[in-house]
Amino acid sequence: MGIKLDMVGIVVEDMKRALDFYRLLGLSIPVSMNGEAHVEVDEGGVRLAFDTVEVEESVYGEWKPASGHRVELAFLCDSREALDTLFEAIFKQGYVIHREPWDAFWGQRYAIVVDPDGNLISLFAS
Repeated sequence: MGIKLDMVGIVVEDMKRALDFYRLLGLSIPVSMNGEAHVEVDEGGVRLAFDTVEVEESVYGEWKPASGHRVELAFLCDSREALDTLFEAIFKQGYVIHREPWDAFWGQRYAIVVDPDGNLISLFAS
């Protein structure tokens, strides 16, 4: 029996606010999805899903916000310059910055921003 990672889900307080952030990252999400309770985007074979707290409560029977950073979402940028440009756009939109771009010891350009629901989002380029 084999398995395949198919979907990563993100719980959101405000769907429009969350989708606007991920659109800024470059995900193609129709504006018509802003009012939905569940949204999925196929990112090359792995779906990224967004669910409201209400959906999560209905699935799990309750919802308790997580504490700490348990899962990393990392987005590959086309180039170091593209990473810096994206970071600047995120900063100018007023999103929270966790770490400004730096050249990591493992050879990548790296930055960490915070999505509207408090998740750390890594941006990297080779």
